[in-house]
Amino acid sequence: MLREARILPIKVSHDFLTNIVKLAHELPRIFHWLSFTVVEDEGFSIDFAYNHQRGQYNAEEILNELKRRKGFRVLGVTQVDLYVPSLNFVFGLAEYGGNAALISTNRLRPEFYGEPHDEKKFFERMIKEAVHELGHTFFLKHCPRSYCVMHFSNSIYETDAKKKEFCHVCKRELEEKIESIV
Repeated sequence: MLREARILPIKVSHDFLTNIVKLAHELPRIFHWLSFTVVEDEGFSIDFAYNHQRGQYNAEEILNELKRRKGFRVLGVTQVDLYVPSLNFVFGLAEYGGNAALISTNRLRPEFYGEPHDEKKFFERMIKEAVHELGHTFFLKHCPRSYCVMHFSNSIYETDAKKKEFCHVCKRELEEKIESIV
């Protein structure tokens, strides 16, 4: 039985919505028990989470708002730069074992690092971060295997080094969790 997951675009350009639709089509290849729908919530604002001193948005505050949204899983996708108080930036954040996850594409773009535009590389990074954060919502912790999508990425190079799939250990753990949830 398919469960509904929602993808909520947050503070994104109109042109960027095509990437979010592509993401909604790609994610069921990994999360085969979920169907992903892109939903727009005109009333969802993240202005309250902006830190003027840092020039970034507090991911924890945004995630708290996402947790209030209906849906078996809710994935917020934004183009703004995110942080948590203990780190300079985050690619994403999730509620461990909860229904909400959040990713930022700001630092996933090759241009951010002075590299030429590469849509394929950018989208691959976007998938990896979405899968990683959604994995946390299914009780998966960070994996010590550098090739696993659940490996913690402290830099974009670590994101590039890992695959977009779960390693055999995380996949088995995820399947066990799914049997009790779905």
